[in-house]
Amino acid sequence: MPLILTAGPSVEPITLAEAKAHCRVDGDAEDVLVASLILAARLHIERCLDLALISQSWSLYLDRWPEAAPVELPLAPLIGVDAVRLYGPTGSSVTLDPALFAVDAASRRPRLARHDGQSWPLPGRAVNGIEIAFTAGYGEAAEDVPMPVRLAIKLLVAHWYEAREPVLFGESADPVPGSVASLIAPYRGAKL
Repeated sequence: MPLILTAGPSVEPITLAEAKAHCRVDGDAEDVLVASLILAARLHIERCLDLALISQSWSLYLDRWPEAAPVELPLAPLIGVDAVRLYGPTGSSVTLDPALFAVDAASRRPRLARHDGQSWPLPGRAVNGIEIAFTAGYGEAAEDVPMPVRLAIKLLVAHWYEAREPVLFGESADPVPGSVASLIAPYRGAKL
């Protein structure tokens, strides 16, 4: 079930100037570092929450449709399903008519289901024969991201800016500050 980013966000949830002001950084000598910390903090929070913060396009590939259940999309909030394609053995694709399926963007895990309750058409190849192209995120602008999440990114950038100790893979890293975890907790989906 590969999930592939096809178009990343055009902006970050916080600007370089916001991050530098929060970290109390003057000058531009650390701009590359701070910009990379912003990117890393966004990716970290998106991964922790299964969210897309700024609008971005993805393709989810499936081998087969789930049995008697809607297809759950792995990222929220869902802006829209752009296309559902079935691939044949030669790699050619057929795009399904959007009238065949309903999109539930309101659920914590967005879903895609057949309107008529019938089974989905089968793909022509056994591996990655189904592609669901979708767009997820709070919007195109940084201001569309909830303020607590934006503040959590600032706090995480500041934490990583101050704590530059090397970490070896496989070893315990410095934990994320509790204030960051508290700010993003309301956006975390319940895991059962």
